[in-house]
Amino acid sequence: MELKQYLIDTFNFNDYANKLVLKKIKELPELDEALKLFSHIINAQNKWIARILQKPDAHSMSPWNPLYKLDELEIKWNESLQIWIDFLGSKSEEELFEEIILLGADGGRWITKLKDIPLQLNYHSIHHRAQIQTIIRKQGLKPDSVDYIGTVYKKVE
Repeated sequence: MELKQYLIDTFNFNDYANKLVLKKIKELPELDEALKLFSHIINAQNKWIARILQKPDAHSMSPWNPLYKLDELEIKWNESLQIWIDFLGSKSEEELFEEIILLGADGGRWITKLKDIPLQLNYHSIHHRAQIQTIIRKQGLKPDSVDYIGTVYKKVE
């Protein structure tokens, strides 16, 4: 499998898992912390793509704001996810391994391979999804399983 397909598959798995978590968030008695973390996942994806595309407002975008309302989360998530799927779909395997220069949060210039940003975003999503799962559990609900293996293995009869 090429890295490009792996990255797209990983975004798709995170889509599946994040939407399971989002269903549970809708049942929470106290939403604030979960909304903040889920919004942060979206905002981080949006900020990184803006940085890659060298949009003028990229530097001023906050990874923590805006804080989306519950009824906005799925729409904003879908928009952010689609931007990344389309972006990756437009890149060749070779382009993913090219180094790009970005303006960092400190105003300095930083260099990385393009592939490392979608990898970071997917790992970042997993990290914060785990935090949200803990919030769900602490508020007395049972989180759904978001283990990757559960989506790919099958019982042999």
